[in-house]
Amino acid sequence: MSNKSKKYYQVIKKSTVKAYSLTEILIVLCIIGILLLMVLPNQTSVIGQAKAIEAQAMLNQVYGLEKSYFYRHSKYSSSLEEIGFEPEKTVDEGGQAVYKIEILEASNDSFLARATATSDLDGDGSFNTWEINSKKILIEITKE
Repeated sequence: MSNKSKKYYQVIKKSTVKAYSLTEILIVLCIIGILLLMVLPNQTSVIGQAKAIEAQAMLNQVYGLEKSYFYRHSKYSSSLEEIGFEPEKTVDEGGQAVYKIEILEASNDSFLARATATSDLDGDGSFNTWEINSKKILIEITKE
């Protein structure tokens, strides 16, 4: 081996870099995956709670509009259009709203409005449902 090639070989040998092996990288990825699987179920309940805020906000708006209608007409209305509530398009209709709002009953003394989820947020087969009445009692009928 010539002197020049020995120096070249020594330069290459000294320039090697320490690195992780493929096995070490796979073990770390498996650990991260296991940790994600432990955290993910907890996050679905947080997502459901965040979406439920939409239902609560819309039902509170319906409550305010119904009270305003009651003060003008001395009765509650069974029509969303009559009280001035314009529901957003739901996800099924190409919009962004997750809940469908409806007034179940209305009389001279009281009303009952309901918000029903248009999709099963956590995949358990039940659709989240909230109701509000003329006393502003907001109840979660079907939990998500």
